[in-house]
Amino acid sequence: MKQVIVGLGEALWDCLPDGKKLGGAPANFAYHVGQFGFDTIAVSAVGNDRLGDETIASLEAKGLKYMMPRVSYPTGTVQVTLDDNGIPTYDIRENVAWDNIPFSPELEDLAHNCRAVCWGSLAQRNVVSRDTINKFLDTAPKDCLKIFDINLRQNFYTKEVISESIKRCNVLKINDEELVVIGRLFGYPGLDMENKCWLILGKYNLDMLVLTCGVNGSYVFTPGSVSFQETPLVDVVDTVGAGDSFTGTFCAAILSGMSVTEAHALAVKVSAFVCTQSGAMPVLPEELKNRVNH
Repeated sequence: MKQVIVGLGEALWDCLPDGKKLGGAPANFAYHVGQFGFDTIAVSAVGNDRLGDETIASLEAKGLKYMMPRVSYPTGTVQVTLDDNGIPTYDIRENVAWDNIPFSPELEDLAHNCRAVCWGSLAQRNVVSRDTINKFLDTAPKDCLKIFDINLRQNFYTKEVISESIKRCNVLKINDEELVVIGRLFGYPGLDMENKCWLILGKYNLDMLVLTCGVNGSYVFTPGSVSFQETPLVDVVDTVGAGDSFTGTFCAAILSGMSVTEAHALAVKVSAFVCTQSGAMPVLPEELKNRVNH
């Protein structure tokens, strides 16, 4: 089995004002890494229902490989409302298929052959998927790039879940609002944003901490240095999936041997492009795809 890059967690339908689109951070991540020519796979679970059929059909139409067993829960859905700036609010259905991802022998094999994996906190709200994710991470090779894209949603997280995942990752991706929540949860009062990041990087012995601050730019902290990039001004259609495209691009660029600064700059360009398109999985222009050699 070849080394693959895995998006692990929720597979769901974003029910947007103009119709429904397949979403969920893992599929979005795997799709974007795949656009740069890497072998990727989205791992989740779907229901024995029409939406489950549509999930598989949609993944196949996008040319995205998947490992998504059918389970006896409904396929995940999210009601998405957009404000005047295209910023989404999510109402996420509970007790669904992706809460119940089984740790199968096939998934264990995949973990052994994993070159990079990205997961978040949302898919860990239920113990079944949480245990599966942790087993996968504990089975993956030592040199696997493990990206915890924290993705806090509603009240679906606990201090323990976050702490366990930060311990298991070597790259933490977080936004400015999430950093405030983490500061409160972990008791880092009085520290400014940058010092919180340095503290987390050191305390958990991370290789990188990626902090995105919306229109105010983004940072990548590595031991001893920090990269900053302005956010380009674009006409935003919606920001759904922009963060996942950033993470996917950054992962692809780092794996291809780019420097942190180069990878960061490309991730910013790609996520800005995704903001100008509807939905999380637009086709990237060749000009962006060709920046990554692997």
